[in-house]
Amino acid sequence: MSLTAFLTAAVLAAGGVAAAPATVPPTDRDVQFVSDGVTAYGTLHVPAHRAGRRLPAALLIPGSGPTDRDGNEPPAVTPATLRLLAGALDRDGVATLRFDKYGTGRTGLGGIDPATLDLATFTRQATAAFTTLRAQPEVDPRAVSIVGHSEGGLQALLVSRRVHVASLVLLAPQDLRLLDLLRLQLDAQITPADQTALARVITDFRACRPLDYTGMSPQLATFLQQAIFSPVNLKFVRSDDAVYPPSAARPGTRVLLTCGTADTQVPCRTTPPLAATLRTSPKPLPVDHFQHAPGTPVNDQVLDPSVGTALQQFLEHR
Repeated sequence: MSLTAFLTAAVLAAGGVAAAPATVPPTDRDVQFVSDGVTAYGTLHVPAHRAGRRLPAALLIPGSGPTDRDGNEPPAVTPATLRLLAGALDRDGVATLRFDKYGTGRTGLGGIDPATLDLATFTRQATAAFTTLRAQPEVDPRAVSIVGHSEGGLQALLVSRRVHVASLVLLAPQDLRLLDLLRLQLDAQITPADQTALARVITDFRACRPLDYTGMSPQLATFLQQAIFSPVNLKFVRSDDAVYPPSAARPGTRVLLTCGTADTQVPCRTTPPLAATLRTSPKPLPVDHFQHAPGTPVNDQVLDPSVGTALQQFLEHR
C-alpha cells in the first residue's frame, strides 16, 4: 500500500477527512503611525503563510537624503533597493515594513520646519515604525529585526538601543562620522588644493567657527554651501556628524554586516572598527552601494543574487 493510500485509509477509518491548513496569500497593506505629532505612512508586506501563524518580521530603514519607502529619490535615483529587499525577505517568509521618512513620499514634512530636523528626530520616527511593526497581528513580536541600508544602518544601531531587536542586518552601513565619510567620498574626485580646503572647512565646522571657502574651487564651494552646510541642513549635519557609528553599536545582538567590494560610497576598508565593536566579521559582497552587480545602471531595479543569498544564509540560523 502506498503512503498516500495508507494515510487516506487511516483518516477514513477515524471517520473524518483531513483538512489542509488554510493558506493566507501574500499581501501589501498600507500602515500609518505617529511620531513627534506627524503621521508617517508605509507599506506592510506579509508573505503567504499558514492561517494563524505569527511571522518573523523586519523593519527596513532607508539611506540618507530624501529616500522614500522603496529606497528611491525620485525622479533621478530610483533603484528600489528597499522594495527589492522586501521581495527577497518575502521568499524567506519574513514580513516587512518600509516607510516614507520625513520629507519623502506621502509622509512629507507634516508641517515640520526642515531646519529643525536632526538625527534624533529620524531615530524616533524609526523607533515608532518598529513598534508599529511589532504590533501587527501577523507578526511574532519576539522575532522582529531591522534591516538598515547606508545611513539606515546607523539608524538601525540607534533604534536597537531603544527597543529589543531579534537581529540586525546592516547593508553597507554608515560606519564613519558623516563628514569623514563625505571627505572620503570627495577626496577621490577633487584636486589636492580642494582636499586641503575641505579638511579645513570640516575642522572649522566641528569647532563651530565661521566657514572659510578660500582656496576652494567654486564648484566644490557651491556644493558644500547648498547641499551640506546650508541653513536647512545645518542641524541635521551637526547631529549626525557628532556620532561615531562604532560607538553607537552595542555587541550582543546577532548581526549580518556587509560591505560592497564595488562600493565607492562606503568602501569595505572602513568597516573593521564597526565590525570589531559588534564582534562580527564583515561579509564582503560583489556589489555597489545600491546592492547592484558592478557596472549596473543606478536605476536598474534588481538586487545582485549575492544579497539574497547572504540574507537567506543569515536567516537560516535564526
